[in-house]
Amino acid sequence: MRNLFLFLFRFRGVLIFVLLEVISLYLFVTSNSYQRAAFFNSANKYAGVVLERRMQVTDYFQLAEMNRQLAVENASLRQQLFPPDNAGREADSVALPPARTDSLRRIRYQRPAARPDTLLLGQQAIAARDPGYPLMPARVINNMLRNVDNYLTLNVGSANGVRPGLGVIAANGVVGRVKVVTEHYATVTSLLNSKTSISSKIKRDGTFGTIRWLGDDPIHAVLDNVLRETRLVKGDTVVTSGYNTVFPEGVFIGTVDSFVKEPDKNFWTVRVKLGVNFANLTYVYVVTSRPKAERDTVEARSGMPREGAPRP
Repeated sequence: MRNLFLFLFRFRGVLIFVLLEVISLYLFVTSNSYQRAAFFNSANKYAGVVLERRMQVTDYFQLAEMNRQLAVENASLRQQLFPPDNAGREADSVALPPARTDSLRRIRYQRPAARPDTLLLGQQAIAARDPGYPLMPARVINNMLRNVDNYLTLNVGSANGVRPGLGVIAANGVVGRVKVVTEHYATVTSLLNSKTSISSKIKRDGTFGTIRWLGDDPIHAVLDNVLRETRLVKGDTVVTSGYNTVFPEGVFIGTVDSFVKEPDKNFWTVRVKLGVNFANLTYVYVVTSRPKAERDTVEARSGMPREGAPRP
């Protein structure tokens, strides 16, 4: 405190001068309308520049949170593009009591005007509407490209509801399937993996096939099981078929880049340019909560192979 008083006493002349200058400037500005307007216009201009620079610095340090919020919003919007499995369900006609004016006492049948929330099938209520394909945003924290069997690591795990077998997509197409899950992380079998196979179809005419990777080019994959009688066009869009509960129907995979009719085979060799650029993959979406247990059971009993199962 003593040093403060000594400082003020030592520079008392300068401090009094500055104080008087401030008072004079204040009186000058407030007493004249022109000077007051000019002062506040200039002050607003410089204050705006300072605030803008401050906002730029603040936004820079908040980029991670902003990206996270955008990813959540994109997931919510993107899942609206995928039709639910029950989209085509309608209620059966229901019996109505005979009208009073009907002398024959006939029972009439009428389809409900509005779609109900539940339907009755085998005395069991089933949902007429389902929540679509909920998507969970996740960030890629590790990505392999140079191996025959490549994997990705995501920053979400069992604590977020992720479990093995779930599909993973990106803004530009299919990425892969979840393989191993811990509490806070998940390993994904990439589409660039020799063991990955995805049920797909050509969007133009609905021709079905299977996408798999040959292990050499991270930009292209092969569409198998397309019969030689199929008419192919370069640039055809290839999407998921919906023949599974892993991926919604219609998720973009890539476009037909070239096709060759092998003389000793009954199928085309179709080369597909992938939509996802795995070299700069940052944010992805995990497809969650699909009702697949009943379907898996009936297909297992019939001996049908499951999508993604290792090929012999």
